Amino acid sequence: MLSLHTNAAALTAQNSVGGTQKALSTSMTRLGTGFRVNSAMDDAAGLQIATRLNAQTRGMAVAQRNTQNGISMMQTAEGAFTEVTNILLRMKDLATEAANGASNTNDKTAMNAEYQQLAAEIGNIMTNTKFGGQALLKGAGSLGAATTTFQIGAAAAETMTVDVVTKLTNLDAAFATGAGNATATSLGEILTSANATAAIGQLESRINEVGSVRADLGAASNRLDHVYNNLSNMKTNTEQARGRIMDVDYASETANMTSKQMLMQAGTSMLKQSSSMSQLVMSLMQ
Repeated sequence: MLSLHTNAAALTAQNSVGGTQKALSTSMTRLGTGFRVNSAMDDAAGLQIATRLNAQTRGMAVAQRNTQNGISMMQTAEGAFTEVTNILLRMKDLATEAANGASNTNDKTAMNAEYQQLAAEIGNIMTNTKFGGQALLKGAGSLGAATTTFQIGAAAAETMTVDVVTKLTNLDAAFATGAGNATATSLGEILTSANATAAIGQLESRINEVGSVRADLGAASNRLDHVYNNLSNMKTNTEQARGRIMDVDYASETANMTSKQMLMQAGTSMLKQSSSMSQLVMSLMQ
């Protein structure tokens, strides 16, 4: 039907051009931002899933830093006990030498002088070893004061607890490094052969106790290292899953944009041609 009021061809072409223009705008936005989903309108369910995956990956990234900080903390404590072990071994050497009958009084006095300085350094290490300004081996907030909990995952329940409180408390008591006492008085002195002999046994016990704490700290560090590796694996795969939802496929979207551009040109051309329908009406009236 020929009509001046209603041009069906023009309306159809106009509607087609509008839809093509919207699709072309979407393609250009995706190519411009690099994201397939730029708003909830693009993919409501996909955006929700991607947001959840993003929250998980961000949490795991922070947890990875937590594990590395935890390892550094454990290594700081273990390093301190490495030096304590070296000191105890030297003290045991001195006690063994002093227990020998060939050592005279002057020899024992000289040996005891070094022995007492080494004992004082054990007290210094136990008191002043710190991590991030916080006492690490004794005192409020230290490994010897309370169990330490590490957040090793994105979820609240993903934690790891390190408990060396009892061992550190007993070790500190054995070294007698309490308030106001900076020397390991429980290790006595080696001014006599008898005392030196007794000190050998005490030092062997302390070496074993320090070794037990070091073993616990080393085991915790090893676990944190494996936690880090597992977090890295999960984070990588989770990010890939999020990318499949959010990231634009440039090859596919470029082809789609080219198609929409061609349709836009064709639709615009047809919209222009549709106006000629009105001219047919005027020709009938001539």
